[in-house]
Amino acid sequence: MQHRGVTVWFTGLSGAGKTTISHALADKLRSQGCKLEILDGDIVRENLTKGLGFSKEDRDTNIRRIGFVAHLLTRNGVIVFVSAISPYRAIREELKEKIGDFVEVFVNAPLAVCEDRDVKGLYKKARSGEIAQFTGISDPYEAPENPTVECRTDLETLEESMAKVMKTLEELGYLTAE
Repeated sequence: MQHRGVTVWFTGLSGAGKTTISHALADKLRSQGCKLEILDGDIVRENLTKGLGFSKEDRDTNIRRIGFVAHLLTRNGVIVFVSAISPYRAIREELKEKIGDFVEVFVNAPLAVCEDRDVKGLYKKARSGEIAQFTGISDPYEAPENPTVECRTDLETLEESMAKVMKTLEELGYLTAE
């Protein structure tokens, strides 16, 4: 598989399936010889943006930093999968303009489904007041108005979501079979 650099930005609520889809796709593309990096929101917060809180300003700074790294990698021919809630539409649009080669994937699942999945127990803590400024509960999530791809993880299988993203990357010329 030949490829061009692109940032594939997976956005959605906690528990929607961003990490699941991005890691499964990354495994598939790496096995086909693609240069690929994953910037996962949780891991970036531990290493690159430690010390930032969850105010709107701190969230915007966090997403801008992730976008900066994604842009550097993208312009050097790497496929970058960003898996981050990135709740504010304006910052995603800002990064789309800066990066250029940008595919926005809205990983969409209803709040109730995300709460049922709640692998990390975060929704339960947010509902009980242990976590303040939690996206979807006490802080807003602004869904993309016109995402490049929408994966409805409550209605489709992982394979179907992966196929949608792969097909889009191929149609846009970022992936081509050798």
